[in-house]
Amino acid sequence: MAPVILVVDHDAGSRHVLLDDLTRRLGEAFTVKGARSPEEACDALKDMDRAGESVALLMVDDACADVLPRAHELYPSAKRVLMVDRDYTSTSPAVQAIALGYADYHLVRPWTNDETMHRAVSEFLSSWTEEQEPTFELFRVVAEMDDPRMLRLRDVMARFNLPFVVHPPGEETGRRLLREAGVDASRLPVVIRYDGRAYVDPGVPDLACAIGVSVENDLEVCDVAIVGAGSAGLTAAVYAASEGLDTVLLERAFSGGQAGTSPMIRNYPGFPHGIAGGYLMERTCEQAWLMGAHIVFAQQAVGLEDRGDRRVVRMVDGTEVSARAVLISTGVDWRRLGVPGLEALVGSGVFYGMAVGESRAMRDQDVFIVGAGNSAGQGALHLAKHARTVTLVVRGDSLAKSASTYLVRAIESTPNIVVRRRTEVAGCEGGDRLRSLTLADRAAGTTERVPAAALFIMIGGEPHTEWLPDGIAGDEHGYLLTGREIYDRAPSRWPLDRDPMPLETSMPGVFAAGDVRKDSIKRVASAVGEGATAVRSVHEYLAL
Repeated sequence: MAPVILVVDHDAGSRHVLLDDLTRRLGEAFTVKGARSPEEACDALKDMDRAGESVALLMVDDACADVLPRAHELYPSAKRVLMVDRDYTSTSPAVQAIALGYADYHLVRPWTNDETMHRAVSEFLSSWTEEQEPTFELFRVVAEMDDPRMLRLRDVMARFNLPFVVHPPGEETGRRLLREAGVDASRLPVVIRYDGRAYVDPGVPDLACAIGVSVENDLEVCDVAIVGAGSAGLTAAVYAASEGLDTVLLERAFSGGQAGTSPMIRNYPGFPHGIAGGYLMERTCEQAWLMGAHIVFAQQAVGLEDRGDRRVVRMVDGTEVSARAVLISTGVDWRRLGVPGLEALVGSGVFYGMAVGESRAMRDQDVFIVGAGNSAGQGALHLAKHARTVTLVVRGDSLAKSASTYLVRAIESTPNIVVRRRTEVAGCEGGDRLRSLTLADRAAGTTERVPAAALFIMIGGEPHTEWLPDGIAGDEHGYLLTGREIYDRAPSRWPLDRDPMPLETSMPGVFAAGDVRKDSIKRVASAVGEGATAVRSVHEYLAL
């Protein structure tokens, strides 16, 4: 049964034209239906639900917008498009609908041509398709569903947008795959690529090889070495390589950083409906590669040395990269919560950051998020599409102090998100996986034990700078000092007569950008800007 596109438009002429056009273009893959009012649309949705039909897209004109929240209850995964007249004022129905989460997208009428409209509709449908179970199994994984190692596998697959399906070893398909791969069930998990190659209990380098990215550096001497492939590092690689610098980008795991784990970034310029962080970082990584950057994954930097006019990055495997300049963009690691027993459950219901690959596993579950910033808010909205309830556990008395206004409004309007203010996680229970949490209400002085399928912890980060030498100055928390901050906080650490360049650390020729830098603005666009700025400073340094 083909998925349904439902057009709800009170104007008969407009509705018929749109129905005919969509049927002509998409009729082979989708069933296109129409309704002339919210009531008629709700009746049609109920009938489709009883018949077991899936709904991919609702296209609703603003006069029928009342149907959107009711449709979402029946079909929470369907993409909702609000069609509005051209009106770029703050009172446009689209502004409120998008901000409050009633609609996922909008279309402005009249569209300039049919191709503009269909390009947008294709984007909306593509987004819906990506959230469904894959029809092509690029990777087949044989593993127990509650195996903690599945977290790593799911994270890698989700970051690279790779379709995969997990088959338990006790089921016939799982047993058959193991037989064909010549592997017994005692050596799980097993990842089987589409061509039949099997990877037994793969580590990060194995997974990198499985998806076809490089884990070995073939350029030991370069102009600039970039350590860390988050927003800042990837952007720097794009600009450095495109401007003729021999560029090596080194990443201890996979590209994307914290931005790559964000299910939706709504405030990045140029994407009015938001963009998945993993997709944005994937595209930027591909852009850096096409510009000529040498990108090496699963290679952790463990040391940095000043050797005359070269800066040498030492890797965990014993290899070295000698560069004329180095950019540190290693970002931050999520701060640990420090609750007894919690660390033992990491990967088994407890996750640091937003584990995008776990979203489907949260269907109809009660999940909790600790945090009050944008990352926590974005994670809550994403999980609310799958989970029965999402509870935000917030130490302070307000989300508004740390999260963007658009996120606060969307959270408040999402019925299955609960915000528990002035509350902390005080304990947990679970054997093989998380079963329950103990929440402490600081205002009331009470504790409560609640069932919990998962806990996502997003309470800020600690800079990944422990591998750097003492010659690079940081603040009391390890964030790197750059530019004028060196004079302000550690003037004795700067060894030269000239002033430090923008984003230059206290080791000349070594620069820092993104979250690893002191007082950086914790936004993806800011990290992108710093990555580009750092390359400008590198050029100036190399010209000395």
